[in-house]
Amino acid sequence: MVVQEASGRRARAAGSRTEPGWSVGIGTAARLGLAVVWAWAGLAKIDDPAAAEQAVRAYRLLPEALVPAFGFGLPFLELALALLLLVGFGTRIAAALSAVLFLVYIGSIASVWARGISIDCGCFGGGGAVAASHTAYWQEILRDCGFLLLAGWLLWRPRTFLAADSLLADGPSARRSGWA
Repeated sequence: MVVQEASGRRARAAGSRTEPGWSVGIGTAARLGLAVVWAWAGLAKIDDPAAAEQAVRAYRLLPEALVPAFGFGLPFLELALALLLLVGFGTRIAAALSAVLFLVYIGSIASVWARGISIDCGCFGGGGAVAASHTAYWQEILRDCGFLLLAGWLLWRPRTFLAADSLLADGPSARRSGWA
């Protein structure tokens, strides 16, 4: 009995499978949801690097010398995050990078709004100057705050179903149970 209690405490301290199934289910939904968001955003921009560059330029935040590299590289970063989250590899790291990007996006949108610049955010392709009546800043900020909450959940509880992280860490027992 004493041995069971001690091993139970060690298992809980080591972060074993004591998380409730609903928590793992929420984490799985968050991980896959963010994967879809990043894939959608990256794929929408990757085919038209000039439009992605134009969207970055419209924010007027970066020096002109950095705009082409940022506009070209951002879709690849978004697609890399999508892939990592889809397979569940490096989930906590991908969630942290996602959170940082969402904070940058929220800050950037708030910045153009505060400066009175009328643009389409370019989050899912397009972007650039638009009429003031066609801006949707508060909706974009709320949407990104929702995505930030999903990333936060994964930072807090990265264990999800069918994730490569746990399959690699836990070995054959994880593969038999389907947990990850």
